[in-house]
Amino acid sequence: MLKTLHLIFILLSLGSFIGRVILSEIKPILLELKAIKIAPHIINSFLIVSGFSLVFQGGWLSSDFGWIIAKLVALLAYIALGILVLRLKGQNKWLAFAAAMLCLAYIGAVAVTKNSFFFL
Repeated sequence: MLKTLHLIFILLSLGSFIGRVILSEIKPILLELKAIKIAPHIINSFLIVSGFSLVFQGGWLSSDFGWIIAKLVALLAYIALGILVLRLKGQNKWLAFAAAMLCLAYIGAVAVTKNSFFFL
């Protein structure tokens, strides 16, 4: 049940991020709406809480947990890149967006493999 909720929050977070990127291109004034400003923070808070709950429920801190640290570092990079995406214009915006999506792909791959160096 908790894993399903976590996956739902992942999809909601991704959808809200991509939706805000699209809005920033086609109708940036909508980004000023209170609901659009607040909703992603609520979704991401639930996402982080459900992620930490899964870590404790799975007992993953009792063994090798380097992969959890890698996910947290990648999450911080994703957040920073997401901020850049919403502030930049032109080619730099899309480079930051691509990098943010790579961070998400990395986080997903690490979550599945439980290995921060799965690509080696």
